[in-house]
Amino acid sequence: MKNLTLSTRFTPWLFVWIWSTGFLAAKYGLPYAEPFTLLAYRTALTLIVLFFILRINKSSWPSSRSAFFHLIFAGVLIHGIYLGGVFQAIKWGMPAGLSSMIIGLQPLGMAFMAGIILHERVSRKQWIGLIIGLIGVYLVLFERFDLTTDGFFSGFSFWAILAVFASLFGISLGAIYQKRFCSDMDLISGTWVQYLGAFMLCIVVAFCFETGEVQWTGPFVITLAWQVFGLSIGAVLLLMTMIKQDASARVGSYFYLVPALVAIQAWYLFGETMGIMAIAGFLLIAFSVAMTSSKNNDSKVAH
Repeated sequence: MKNLTLSTRFTPWLFVWIWSTGFLAAKYGLPYAEPFTLLAYRTALTLIVLFFILRINKSSWPSSRSAFFHLIFAGVLIHGIYLGGVFQAIKWGMPAGLSSMIIGLQPLGMAFMAGIILHERVSRKQWIGLIIGLIGVYLVLFERFDLTTDGFFSGFSFWAILAVFASLFGISLGAIYQKRFCSDMDLISGTWVQYLGAFMLCIVVAFCFETGEVQWTGPFVITLAWQVFGLSIGAVLLLMTMIKQDASARVGSYFYLVPALVAIQAWYLFGETMGIMAIAGFLLIAFSVAMTSSKNNDSKVAH
């Protein structure tokens, strides 16, 4: 089996930076295409690029029909429902920062599902770290929302909330399902099969509910290229590597860094300011990640 070999210390930080750009990339790309139409092109191009990498790497294919099915289903959850929910929520008017804040609940959901599905015992110290990180996420992003006029849901529909929570469910369950049923997959060919599952979902949804129209402008092409090479290939291969290397709660804790980085990028790109609450939130997130990802706190599987 051939897999990527990267430093276990370097991998998470590279991953969270690339992953955090996905929310902004979605915001840049959605004016030119509908959510699942955009994702259909993204997954199709990703399949083509990964196929060439697969052939060069001489990766082995899944050894059985059940392994193939598990990879397809994991791909539907991780790449189809997760990305589709985020993209649809942003298309329906939800700010990228708010969607990243809700997805920030993912470590708690992942740790909870790990206990049920994988029988992982998450320590009390890890639970405390996860909760501290969640508080930090809300402190970072709270200042970005206007609660003075129409309330918290101003500017987007309730359907956007449902879409982003479906996304949260998809990435949380998908990561656990990946750990439980796909841990022995070849990194390249396994990811290819997962994207095949996501592609089938996106094609069906786009065909049934969208027009399929795309404005092939320069910004759209650049955004699509980054989504394919930076996010769908680079970040996802890093995520698969992390899931194979770490206990589920530790992998999930790194997602707490994503909303903070989204806020920093929004400040840099759009001039949004950060106050005392946001700075306090950054400190809590850093403390949470250090606490939850400590080597001494690995979750243990109960036999």
